[in-house]
Amino acid sequence: MAEKKALLGMTLAQLKQTASALGMPAFAGAQLAKWLYIQHVSDISEMTNLSKRNRERLAEEYEVGAMPPAFSQTSADGTIKYLFPTEGGRQVETVFIPDGDRATLCVSCQVGCKMNCLFCQTGKQGFEGQLSVRDILNQVYALPERERLTNIVFMGQGEPMDNLDNVLQATEILTADYAYAWSPRRITVSSVGIKHKLQRFLDESECHVAISLHSPIPEQRATLMPAERGMGIQEVVELLRGYDFSHQRRLSFEYIVFGGVNDTPLHARELVKLLRGLDCRVNLIRFHQIPGVDLHGAPEERMTSLRDYLTGHGLFTTIRASRGQDIYAACGLLSTAKEIADARQ
Repeated sequence: MAEKKALLGMTLAQLKQTASALGMPAFAGAQLAKWLYIQHVSDISEMTNLSKRNRERLAEEYEVGAMPPAFSQTSADGTIKYLFPTEGGRQVETVFIPDGDRATLCVSCQVGCKMNCLFCQTGKQGFEGQLSVRDILNQVYALPERERLTNIVFMGQGEPMDNLDNVLQATEILTADYAYAWSPRRITVSSVGIKHKLQRFLDESECHVAISLHSPIPEQRATLMPAERGMGIQEVVELLRGYDFSHQRRLSFEYIVFGGVNDTPLHARELVKLLRGLDCRVNLIRFHQIPGVDLHGAPEERMTSLRDYLTGHGLFTTIRASRGQDIYAACGLLSTAKEIADARQ
């Protein structure tokens, strides 16, 4: 028997095509979208305004396609890390971060990552596969805390620009009136900067943009982030200067601070020079040690000094609170680790 196809992840246009191909009425596509993305049904049998015959016809070839998390860990600070199954039989990590009235979901877009950044545990895992639109949206759809969400950040496993078509389709569904109807200002998509892909994202999406910076000196950034050799940070910034971030759309730069490496007065001056004139913010991030990498976090006073220097020179800068470190859910620590999978047994 052929494996059923998932409805989850389809746009309104695709749902209409599906309904039409099954001989269902023209308005059935919109009904399917409502049942999926507004009612969040778990089974086609729950779509009660479709005729019994049409539900049966649909269920012969399709299923909703939601997959509950296989495992979860809760941090002392309330952060929850989930392990979600994917279409390809792999697993991917997702992090739910409650913070007062806000609740942010850090979603993944790939299993592993090709970028191989020196400081990132996901990069050490290597690249294992792209997430489908269904896989990306399932992290929201099947999240137990879904109703509490206020923000989504594409900062989990993988490089969003390396899976751009699926990321764009997922954000379309998250922001479309027929589906979740979120403002794109509630969604932030990160990138190391990939030539042509980043420009396409800027042109086709209105979501916030976060650039992984980590050093303003190209030669040093290349040792930390091999992607610098493909699209250098100066080229990334030059591209960004062509877009308007002075209104609601926000541009931020993520900067993990490594003690004695990228936290010197030279780096502070070069950051100001690189970003001068851009409407942006800089997020300083504490580094969490990963095995086999000779990098260390910077002292708190160095973090504060760097923040104060940048702010004093016109760059709005914050030190990001570190969340979920005790369950390896903090920035740079995500990987589909064997020990986490084993903990389910």
